[in-house]
Amino acid sequence: MTQPHFTTEMFEFLTDLKANNKREWFQANKKRYEQHVKEPLLRFITDFGPLLREISPHFVADPRPVGGSMFRIYRDVRFAKNKSPYKTHAAAQFRHTAGKDVHAPGFYLHLDTELIHAGTGLWHPDSTALAAIRNTIVDDPEGWKNAVSQSKFTKRHRLAGESLKRPPRGFDSDHPLVEDLKRKDFVSMVDLPPEAALKPGFVDEFAGLCAEATDFMRYLTKAVGLEF
Repeated sequence: MTQPHFTTEMFEFLTDLKANNKREWFQANKKRYEQHVKEPLLRFITDFGPLLREISPHFVADPRPVGGSMFRIYRDVRFAKNKSPYKTHAAAQFRHTAGKDVHAPGFYLHLDTELIHAGTGLWHPDSTALAAIRNTIVDDPEGWKNAVSQSKFTKRHRLAGESLKRPPRGFDSDHPLVEDLKRKDFVSMVDLPPEAALKPGFVDEFAGLCAEATDFMRYLTKAVGLEF
């Protein structure tokens, strides 16, 4: 079992950042961020790499500090009402090799002071990918039902994300899977308490959660024309 990657100091920093989300405070505490958030998360990404390859060779755990799997701490506030400059959580996404951004198929880890989220799937896919998934559900409904109804998946994973209020144009409102066709996001989520990240072997637990969603991820990845 691997040693813990994260410590209580990570959550202490994030708690303090929530109360002091200003550039001056962050610059004065940047070493805390690097020591207790950035560096541990990059080590986690490195150690997750071999475990991810066992699930699929087509997804990447990239430990580069810029342009890799780790999300930047800096918020894009150009079009946001909330002008706080920093994210108050730590996160990483392990995207498909063909993916260029957060909207590609991937596995996701979100570390917050209140909850940890382990996610899989496609968040806000573009119109082409969204149409491809919906059409695949129509063409292969049994495959979809199998992917989201297996006990190894439903025991801990829940389907999440936004949905349309009405069926998308061109799809039958009486289709037995209409609620799934209305989805705008095709993601699963598992919620864990923050202390889960402090335990030895958390990287193995996260890999296990990702593996439980293998059929779900395989279905979505192939639906958008990619290899799993």
